[in-house]
Amino acid sequence: MASVSASNQVNTLCLGVSEPISTAWPTEFDLIKTRELEKFLADCGLYETREEAIRREEVLGRVDQIVKVWVKTVSRAKGFNEQLVHEANAKIFTFGSYRLGVHGPGADIDTLCVGPRHATRDEDFFGELHRMLAETPEVQELHPVPDAHVPVMRFKFNGVSIDLLYARLSLWVIPEDFDISQETILQNVDEQTVRSLNGCRVTDQILRLVPNIQNFRTTLRCMRFWAKRRGVYSNVSGFLGGINWALLVARICQLYPNAVPSTLVSRFFRVYTQWRWPNPVILCPIEEKCLGLPVWDPRRNIKDRNHLMPIITPAYPSMNSSYNVSWSTLRIMEEELQRGNEIVKEMDTENTGWITLFEPFLFFEAYKNYLQIDITAENDVDLRNWKGWVESRLRLLTRKIERDTGGMLQCHPHPAEFSDTSRSFHYCYFMGLRRKEGSAAKEGEQFDIRLTVDDFKNTVWMYSSWKRGMWIHVCHIRHKNIPNFVFPGGVRPPQPMKVAGEQGRVLKPMGFNSQKRKRDEIDAGSHPRESTSLVENVKSDLQGEVKLEQVEVNVGDSLTKVICSSENSSHNSIEVEGYARCSQPLGAASSASGSLSLGRALVIETTSEPLVHQCSSKEVGESQVGLVDQVQNFDVGKRVNCVQSSTVERGIAAAAAAAAAGQGFSPCCSSLFQNGGLEELEV
Repeated sequence: MASVSASNQVNTLCLGVSEPISTAWPTEFDLIKTRELEKFLADCGLYETREEAIRREEVLGRVDQIVKVWVKTVSRAKGFNEQLVHEANAKIFTFGSYRLGVHGPGADIDTLCVGPRHATRDEDFFGELHRMLAETPEVQELHPVPDAHVPVMRFKFNGVSIDLLYARLSLWVIPEDFDISQETILQNVDEQTVRSLNGCRVTDQILRLVPNIQNFRTTLRCMRFWAKRRGVYSNVSGFLGGINWALLVARICQLYPNAVPSTLVSRFFRVYTQWRWPNPVILCPIEEKCLGLPVWDPRRNIKDRNHLMPIITPAYPSMNSSYNVSWSTLRIMEEELQRGNEIVKEMDTENTGWITLFEPFLFFEAYKNYLQIDITAENDVDLRNWKGWVESRLRLLTRKIERDTGGMLQCHPHPAEFSDTSRSFHYCYFMGLRRKEGSAAKEGEQFDIRLTVDDFKNTVWMYSSWKRGMWIHVCHIRHKNIPNFVFPGGVRPPQPMKVAGEQGRVLKPMGFNSQKRKRDEIDAGSHPRESTSLVENVKSDLQGEVKLEQVEVNVGDSLTKVICSSENSSHNSIEVEGYARCSQPLGAASSASGSLSLGRALVIETTSEPLVHQCSSKEVGESQVGLVDQVQNFDVGKRVNCVQSSTVERGIAAAAAAAAAGQGFSPCCSSLFQNGGLEELEV
């Protein structure tokens, strides 16, 4: 439980890149709300039992023993004498949620194996150690991923999930009291080792940079749970992962060093609702050491200028931990932060409970149109490998659609996968589709993303370990045709009632017949070349009234007209159907799918705007707290002048300005961040 005492007071001047917004101590109301929050989190089952904690420690001890035996085996095989074999050592470190102390029941343990220079990654780690683990009876589901951005070996040890990374240092012997925080260990190592070491070094640095570790942990546990419930917890999908949320929470702890978790949660939403991306979130000054490793610097690195939501790691070399974020996922997270801010403000005034904040996002009720991505393989091992590869590429589909539609069509990827139990070795992913908020539909406007999807699939087919039976299919489905297996228990929830129009009439389908949907046959061959269609739908209700729009979409040999409505930023959605002439599905698993034929030209009749729009911050009225009206003079060493209207406003301004001034760029979307196009992520 959070407590207030003089011993908790810290020297806040040494934490963060700006002065705190507030150093006020919590009130009795804050303490009561914190106790309620902690009880709520406990009732949700977010804390593991003592028995589970002991089992994890035992598993880590066994893994440490295995890697020590492994490094001695490798040393002996390479001809080292017995004395050197005896001195040979490898050491296990933890990082991520387990090291931060916010893991829950069943969570995996992020671990790092640090080995000497003669133990190589490809031959020894993914070779000999993989063989040893495969022969260990307690190890199940062993899955090496040597081609990942950060190579990893995944497995379960006595039921505990382990993600094992490897760092090959330039040392001949790894001492048992090895300090991973020292920067000299980065000398003469490859990029994969630097990235592998970064997880541990960042985690330890975060714990050093927060004023109260216990308050940080409770707040982070809360925000992780909220992000998962609202569907915005997934780095691979283009949202934010565990390290990103940890860095965001740590910055709030720096800005409110004496606040308890209930206050920190409230201030989290207040600050980041008003944060002007791409201003970076930075916990400490970015330093360039003599080692010459690249650090995040948009003044020098062109790719860094394209980052939309930079959240910078505090350990050298500083990197952007959120480079996967796209325009679509940034928009979704901004909307969720706004929703959270409105709820916590009501909690402060009406003394309501926490449950409303954590209501799950109803993904399959939120959109009219979706993309469905199905993957299959011939066996469990192939499916696990194929699944990992496809998941790492799904974010590219979002970016390609944004690129090819000029940013007018936005995607909402669901962070989880689904499986149809009636099919063997099968997984399915979904993306919600909608027009860019605030853009008006034009009569006769068409979206045709078949070539975009083909481009994405060609990227997927580049998998170096592809085997016969690995297959991917992408198709468009409407809301009413979502397969039942995605719903809890396989039962579709009842459909909402039709919404009355302005004249009191009910909006009904106009000649729509779902039995007339059909799909074109899939081309034969080892790499099926299916195509995808999009029935583009608009849902925005900016003025609180139903506004009907009509859009024509080229769907292969058919024409689909959709009467579209709009939705406002508060997620008020209105389902309005139109009429369509489509084709019949092929196969039971895709009975709800519509598909495009190949060979038709890409049709994009949207707008003359640039492909990627310049970042625009949310404009908040003067009655809303916390926005800076103007920030000027952002050259290094110059004073930052802020026009401000409140204490919180000044604090947020100082935080953003300090981060910007330290890097010599403007937080207000200066020309440094103007992107002429959207580059793909490195793959």
